[in-house]
Amino acid sequence: MSLGKSKRFAALSWTAALVLAGMLVPGFGLTTMAQSVGAESHNGLEGTWSVGLEGTWNAQLTVTDCNNPNTVLRTFPAKFSYAKGGTLTVTTAGQLPSLSTAGLGIWNHMYGRTYSAVSEAFLFSSAGAWTSTQRLSRLIVVSRDAKRYTDTVAVEILDTNGKVIVTGCGMTVASRLE
Repeated sequence: MSLGKSKRFAALSWTAALVLAGMLVPGFGLTTMAQSVGAESHNGLEGTWSVGLEGTWNAQLTVTDCNNPNTVLRTFPAKFSYAKGGTLTVTTAGQLPSLSTAGLGIWNHMYGRTYSAVSEAFLFSSAGAWTSTQRLSRLIVVSRDAKRYTDTVAVEILDTNGKVIVTGCGMTVASRLE
């Protein structure tokens, strides 16, 4: 396996682990938006892909068993918004709004049609107390026509001291909101 493929596989595994962790938390969901238009072009600077991921996306997030990705634990809709400059906003139907904030994060162009993203959301108890933070790391591949993407998600749930207490895996299929 080449170094590039090894790095990509490691990133996908990490992303998958993060998604599963998020899905293991009852009621938690994820939505992501991202939109790009036209043909892809790159201005020569890493992380500044002018067409591809930017925009708003309708997504279906699937939480899977990290040891057996064919075992689906749950599925729910989400919206992702990838803004120019590398910021990310995530909303989801997988968690009650009273138990989670929207996810905020960053995204980067890696190479070709491949991107990475990390987002975090605060999670709360039913009494309103902050209990943990969910971190989702994604490895995203945008289709050639920039109208769809798939990703692998790694999920981490961190306690209020920042210690990882749960990990998980998942994947997303998304289409551009047009």
